[in-house]
Amino acid sequence: MNAKTIIEAVLGIVILAVVLSDAFEAVVLPRRVTRKFRLARFFYMFAWGIWSAIGRSMRPGKFREVYLSVFGPLSILLLLMTWAIGLIFGFALVHAAVGGSVMASGEPMTFLLDLYLSGTTFFTLGLGDVLPRTTLDRVVAVIESGMGFGFLALIIGYLPILYQAFSRRELTISLLDARAGSPPTAAEMLKRFGREENRGAAVEVLREWERWSADVLESHLSYPLLVYYRSQHDNQSWLGAMTAILDTCSLCIVAFEKQKTLQARLTFAMARHAVTDIAQALNAAPRPIEPDRLPSEEFKRLCAALAPSGIGFCCGGPAAAEAEKRLGEFRAMYEPYVNGLALRLLLPLPPWIPDGEAHYNWRTTAWERSLRGAAGNALFDPFDDHA
Repeated sequence: MNAKTIIEAVLGIVILAVVLSDAFEAVVLPRRVTRKFRLARFFYMFAWGIWSAIGRSMRPGKFREVYLSVFGPLSILLLLMTWAIGLIFGFALVHAAVGGSVMASGEPMTFLLDLYLSGTTFFTLGLGDVLPRTTLDRVVAVIESGMGFGFLALIIGYLPILYQAFSRRELTISLLDARAGSPPTAAEMLKRFGREENRGAAVEVLREWERWSADVLESHLSYPLLVYYRSQHDNQSWLGAMTAILDTCSLCIVAFEKQKTLQARLTFAMARHAVTDIAQALNAAPRPIEPDRLPSEEFKRLCAALAPSGIGFCCGGPAAAEAEKRLGEFRAMYEPYVNGLALRLLLPLPPWIPDGEAHYNWRTTAWERSLRGAAGNALFDPFDDHA
């Protein structure tokens, strides 16, 4: 073997090793890989960088959301295509190094023909116009054809897992609409579940969201590309739901006695764990929110909205000032992380209190702007005993 064939063989083997290890870590290995050099990592940095740059140039609205929602599913196809091209190119270099192939017509071999042989072998076409001549080349061809079958099985098994995880995530987000509006807000959640008669149900809801946060943490660390999948409704997102739940838990911890907030504290811990780890996996550095999501004026509006629910600090005075201070301490533990993710993924964060009347997706259809009566009031509210 001369220097040229040695270089081709080594380069081909290195390319195969990089692609196969990356595919194994991305699909098979059920844990987050912290290695800086990863093909999938560079792919998403490059692809999302271009895609999001175009999205930032668009005016916020439905068209931009549709454009951004395409990236998640499309990126899977592009990533699989990248892996396939890498494997074909790597095997082509190995075929060229062993130099054992021959054209059935007797034409001289070139690297383009080696690439053609690699492609037809990988996809198991078996056209027969380029044939392996030596034993070593036949072994390489058999290995490549087997890897082609494995790659097809990888695609068949990979996609259902992703969509099952996506479906589980979106199911719970859809349930949040009737409880906190769309986009969800802590004010709407506490207006309903802050009432004395509904606080038992609030514990069950927060327990469900603790499990949801744990599921999002596990699935989005194992398959980070799920963060680019956007919800079916433009005013909903996994990050918006997570932020609203963190806001709600913070309010519960501040508003109620310690012995009544165990589930809120557990859910807060799990949800914060999820956003910080996902932010680290995406290399989305925490950034302070500017302008502030809850300035003093908004906090007063929040107190006014929650006063009918019997929230103690809403009466004003020293209790309100202390509650605002404590709430700020909790917000500092998660808001920079959700803001870093929001800037990276171009996902808006929900407000603490709706600007005007809260919107509910379940009340609106394509034929009715909103489910409302003649006097302008909602015809039905699941939390209204007299509805």
